[in-house]
Amino acid sequence: MASISLFEVSIAIICFVILYCFLFKKPLDLLTISWPVLGMIPGLVLVLHRIYDITVELLESNDLTFSFKGPWFTGMDMLVTADPANIHYLLSSNSSNFIKGSDFKEVFDAFEEAILTADSVKWKDIRKASHAMISHQGFQRLSMSTMRSKLKDGLVPFFNHVSEEGATVDLQDVFLRFTFDTSLVTVTGCDDPKSLSIGMPEVEFAKALDDLLKGVVYRHVKPRLLWKLQNWIGVGIEKKMREAGSIADRVCAKYISARREEIKRSQGDHFNGGSEDLLTSHIKIDTTKYPHLNPTNDKFLRDSILALILAERDTTASALTWFFWLLSENPIVLTKIRQEIETCLPRNSSGQETQSHDPMEYLNKLVYLHGALCETMRLYPPVPIERMSPVESDVLPSGHKVEANSKILIFIYALGRMRAVWGEDALEFKPERWISETGELRHVPAFKFLAFNAGPRICLGKQIAMTVMKTLAVEILQNYDIKVVNGQKFDKDHRFILRMKHGFKVTISKRFSYGLL
Repeated sequence: MASISLFEVSIAIICFVILYCFLFKKPLDLLTISWPVLGMIPGLVLVLHRIYDITVELLESNDLTFSFKGPWFTGMDMLVTADPANIHYLLSSNSSNFIKGSDFKEVFDAFEEAILTADSVKWKDIRKASHAMISHQGFQRLSMSTMRSKLKDGLVPFFNHVSEEGATVDLQDVFLRFTFDTSLVTVTGCDDPKSLSIGMPEVEFAKALDDLLKGVVYRHVKPRLLWKLQNWIGVGIEKKMREAGSIADRVCAKYISARREEIKRSQGDHFNGGSEDLLTSHIKIDTTKYPHLNPTNDKFLRDSILALILAERDTTASALTWFFWLLSENPIVLTKIRQEIETCLPRNSSGQETQSHDPMEYLNKLVYLHGALCETMRLYPPVPIERMSPVESDVLPSGHKVEANSKILIFIYALGRMRAVWGEDALEFKPERWISETGELRHVPAFKFLAFNAGPRICLGKQIAMTVMKTLAVEILQNYDIKVVNGQKFDKDHRFILRMKHGFKVTISKRFSYGLL
């Protein structure tokens, strides 16, 4: 009698699952069926194209926490949660027991020496040093001047050109180019690469970053053995990641060499709390203060460059893209924001607009705009998933037991859409929910609104990011009308950063007013 292979059995089970699910089951049920050997993978494959929204429904119907079972011996079992009590426990009250873990570091090996993947004492040193760098007045000045220069010499001329030509443009691509240019300057100290210009040139470093991020996502949904094998052989997305890594090595080496030569010429002292660009600050780190960091290690500097550009470029561009799309879907909100901008404009005794004002003081008055940006990131968080791993076995507030070294996914995208957390109107875009009865910003706990993380790992660049987004929003809304091109699909691209899968095509026209920022 001919023997039946495990592969043949697997194919038969998958075919049966597909037939069974399509004939008898609702889409929500596809992820809840755990099959022998294969676990819940067949259902995951069938709903992968809309996994975010399916998971929202799944968590809503399972008290905000769900156990996913992967195929046997693949290490893909994980606990998925959007429970604020669990999140507070994981990220704040018992954060010392929950780390990124070795598996996370392996998946994100392109960033393995940076703060993104660091744990324990090394993470603490990177965190303290990064806080000093980002808080330093020199970096703050560089960040704001770079952003305003890019706005004046990059975004505005580009928008004016598009408006005059009557052309269609991908607004998501525009924001990614804007933030790539500004982040590259503030992180490495290089000249403006001018990827946001009328010619819209392709920049190999930016593309390499995209390929690395795409590969990271695939590693999350593939058995470890499979992507490891592909990496060893050098095929598929792993081959692209290897090529992207080589580009990153070459480009970062150039920046590192240039900064080191500049420091030698200036004979700078040890880093004493911050410098201007972040690469210079990393190279000048005082190892007597931060003994677990090695600024002479090019891998540490290279990985830090990648992680910092990722943090500055992708998250801000993601939030701005979804913000302008939501405004196009909610014209009343758009009108209210423009009214607030107009009302808060500083004027002289004759009632005319004045240019002599403090931009930060002006931006801080834009409460409704701030609420609209927060509401955007509640519904479309730039980083939709956070991954943690217990050092020791533990029991979460929800009652779920987690074993040491197991995987826990905090589903931030679902958290912002849970009716149990935000009320029956959780899926509605309502900036008003962020504003108190007295017209001030309402405080929302970080474990409920997780766009900037929470606890010891809360985002160090939160204030800078909000300032950049407000500044761009004011300049664009004051001076331009954005019209969405009809017939587009606004699907989510299931990457590490939440983007629009097909871009965001718009046309731009001038409003004949003058920006103040």
